[in-house]
Parts: sequence; C-alpha cells; structure tokens
Amino acid sequence: MSFEKLSKKINLELVKNTSLLTEEQTSYKQHRDEELRRIITGEDQRFLLVIGPCSADNEVAVFDYAQRLAELQEKVKDKLFIVQRVYTNKPRTNGDGYKGMLYQQSPDEEVNLIRGMVAVRKIHRRVLTETGLTTADEMLYPENFELVSDLVSYHAVGARSVEDQQHRFVASGIDAPVGLKNPTSGNLAVAFNALHAAQRSQSFIYNGVEVSTSSNPLAHLILRGGLNEYGKIIPNYHYEDLVSAASLYDKETFKNPFVLIDTNHDNSGKNYLDQIRITKEVLASREWNPQVKQLVRGLMVESYLADGRGEVGKQAYGQSITDPCLGWEKTVELIQHVYQNV
Repeated sequence: MSFEKLSKKINLELVKNTSLLTEEQTSYKQHRDEELRRIITGEDQRFLLVIGPCSADNEVAVFDYAQRLAELQEKVKDKLFIVQRVYTNKPRTNGDGYKGMLYQQSPDEEVNLIRGMVAVRKIHRRVLTETGLTTADEMLYPENFELVSDLVSYHAVGARSVEDQQHRFVASGIDAPVGLKNPTSGNLAVAFNALHAAQRSQSFIYNGVEVSTSSNPLAHLILRGGLNEYGKIIPNYHYEDLVSAASLYDKETFKNPFVLIDTNHDNSGKNYLDQIRITKEVLASREWNPQVKQLVRGLMVESYLADGRGEVGKQAYGQSITDPCLGWEKTVELIQHVYQNV
C-alpha cells in the first residue's frame, strides 16, 4: 500500500485568488445569504427550491440553465427563493463513473484535480456574478469546504456521508445552511444524530489544525428516501413520513426546525418524472397539516435542459450523465405549480 504524490503541496489561497469576488459582489452574496438564513429560521416564509442538474458536467450548459433559472426566479421571487444546484463533486458507490467537475472538467477529458479546483470556483463564481443566483454544492470531502466557502451558499451532506463524524463536525462550523440527508438505509434516527452533532459546538482536527466550532443553527434535514435490508425502495415523502419527522424534531430541542424534501433518488426511485407527482403530494400534505406546513418548507429537485440522462458522449445538450433529470419545459411547469400552491 502506498500513495504516489502527483503534485507539490497545493497552495489553496493561490487557487482561490483565480476567482475572488469583488467587494460589491461579496455584498450582494451576503444579502442573498441573509435572505436564505431568514427562510431557514422562519422569519421569511417564502418556500425554498434547491434545484438544478444532478451534476455540473458542462460549464456552457450549466450556465445556460442558470440564465433561464434566474429569469424564472425574478418572476416568482415573492413566494419562492431559488438556489441553484451546482454539484461539482459526485459520490460514486463503487468508485467508478463520472465523479464531477473537480475530477474532470469535461467528462471526456483526463482526470486533473488541480485544474478541477480552478474550474469548480469558476463555475460557482460565474453563476453568482453573471446571473444573480446563489449556489448549492455537496460537501463530499469535508477538507474541500475551504475551496468554495466564499462562493457557495448552501452545502449538502449526502446520504453516504451523513454518518461520518468529520462531515458532521465540519457542518457544525459552517456559517451557512447545511442540509443533512438521511442515510441510504432511510434511518431517520441516524439523520437526527447527525443534526444533533451539527447543531452543537465540536472540537476536532481540521486540515491539520485543532479547532473548535460555534455550532450551526441552520443545519437541517433532507429526506431523500432509502433502501431496506432487502434492497426495496422506501420513500419518506408521504404524509405519515412528514408527521413522523415533525414528531422526531419535537423530541429534542433543535434550532430552526426545517425539512427539505428531495424529490429524486430513493423517493422517486430515480424515475425523474415522478418528481412532479411527489412535489404535488408534498404540497397537498402541507395544506392538510399546519405542523407539516411549518416544518416542510423546501424541495430539492434535479432538473436540467433535456429530459432524462444519456451516456457520456451520446447525451443531448444539457442532458444529465449521472441521475436522470427533468427537462427545462417540465421544470418551468413544476416551479409554476409550486408558486401557485405554497
């Protein structure tokens, strides 16, 4: 067993200097971040949509999507607050497949992580500064948080990572919303343990330094369904699941109770069109129960320019190469439906 060094020690500050925000751009992002904070705390009752491609695999198509989404955000801003998924790191269950822009700036290019670091910052900065949308990304590697800490407004901890102590502890030190997904088993007790850790001060070693965190009151849960021991899909977006999540929140004093429903993954069984049906059911459940309505105040949706998914090199323009996504026309219809029913 051994590690082969492929580069010298990376100067992160040098990488970050390639795409810094100006003072004016920083001020704008802080304003948007404050709006998002107020939504999580309940001071702002607008509905949150974290929406966009499963993976940011193509800068041109992702930016095209961002421009369209920004125009739509302007039309629905009185009721909806939109954060664009710009997911540049993708977990792979067995290590194979496209791992995201950090690895390959284009799916047909060779792996180059240093170029990838520059590309990741570039796409997040470009969406923010050229469209006005703030962005979300998955914190796949806790040590990489510093790479995008000044650019990303919403951080997600995935189903495969939520049981990891380092992810939980880093989440407790992030001064921004962190969505913690339930694990792939669907076990909500595990998810609430992660939330407990993220909402409390922690001491640990982070990037070679002993640190203490302040705790993260904006940490919250994302329900994404799961698989039981026999591999059967067990969704957790139904009315009874939402009531159960509310009761689990009540068993402990958590700050800012907030739940986001992931409409794809094991909630849809990756049947991307089911995201429409799931959205409608969640909105109906909110209207049926005031407690659920106050708790469930957001959706995570996977959408892109073209429906479905395609194989690398054979995909249509703006079509996912990882999980299948809703195409643009269906995305517009979905957002309009949410706007009319929240």
